[in-house]
Amino acid sequence: MKIQRYREFLEIIGDLLKNDEVKKMKNYRQHCDISTFEHSKNVAYICFYICKRFNLDYVSAARAGMLHDLFLYDWRDKRPHEKFTDLHAFSHPKIALENARKVTSLSEKEEDIILKHMWPLTVKLPKYKESYIITVADKCSTLAESWRYLKKKLLKNNRKKSEQC
Repeated sequence: MKIQRYREFLEIIGDLLKNDEVKKMKNYRQHCDISTFEHSKNVAYICFYICKRFNLDYVSAARAGMLHDLFLYDWRDKRPHEKFTDLHAFSHPKIALENARKVTSLSEKEEDIILKHMWPLTVKLPKYKESYIITVADKCSTLAESWRYLKKKLLKNNRKKSEQC
């Protein structure tokens, strides 16, 4: 069942995974030691899974999830900004949407999912249930990725300490 579900997920986003622009996300670190590509794939799967369980539009959720962070720059680099809303947390959904439009055609729902994935920072309320789901999936994925990294670091440090004794 799990394998079949994952295969369905990969069929839905398969063209995106093969796209050269989407593949560029592998070159940028998102959280700790995970690439933007892997983070987006994680978010896409969480969205797919939740939406499928609740009979929502899991196809749009998965595809938008894969594209939600298609901003293609290192967000840790200092970028010039004239106003507070130019900061990465506020501006990258618009950049990701512009880039996603160049990669594939998007439905109105997919556009809303990408554009509103940072809600409540985006201020405007998401229009669809799937748009709310991605905000939760994105935060859950970020927490899980950060926790895995910290856990790995803690274990590594503990091993070093025990070797010194």
